[in-house]
Amino acid sequence: MATIESEFALINQQGLNISSTPREAMKLHPLDTFPYEFVGREITVSFELPEFTAVCPFSDFPDFATIKLDYVPNERCIELKSLKLYINSFRNVKIFHEHVVNVILEDFVRACDPLSVELEGDFNVRGNIKTVVRASYKKE
Repeated sequence: MATIESEFALINQQGLNISSTPREAMKLHPLDTFPYEFVGREITVSFELPEFTAVCPFSDFPDFATIKLDYVPNERCIELKSLKLYINSFRNVKIFHEHVVNVILEDFVRACDPLSVELEGDFNVRGNIKTVVRASYKKE
C-alpha cells in the first residue's frame, strides 16, 4: 500500500522543476477600499477582468484568463484602480490556476470584508484543455 508521501512523489513524472512564486515574493499591489454608504442594503457588484495574466509554474509560459468577481459589500467597497493594479501585478507571478483564484479570494475578503463573494477564473485553452476555477466566500 502506497503512503501519501510516495503518491505525491509520483505526481511530477515529467521531472520538471516546479516552483511557484512564494506568497511573500509576489509583490501584489494592495487593494484599496472606500466606505459603502448604504450599509444594510444588499447590492451585488460585478467585475469582469478579461486581461488576467500569470505564469505557469510548469512551463514558464503565460496563462491568460478572464476573472469574474461578484460581491455583496458589507461596510467597504473595492476601489477600481487598486483592483486593476492588483490583478495586473500577477503578470510575473508563477502560480497554478487553482491557487491564483484562492489567493485573489483571500486578498479580496481581507481587504473589504464583504458579505459574500463569487469568484471565477476562466482560463484560456492550453494544450487542448479548458480550465475554469470557482471559489466563493460567505460571511458567518
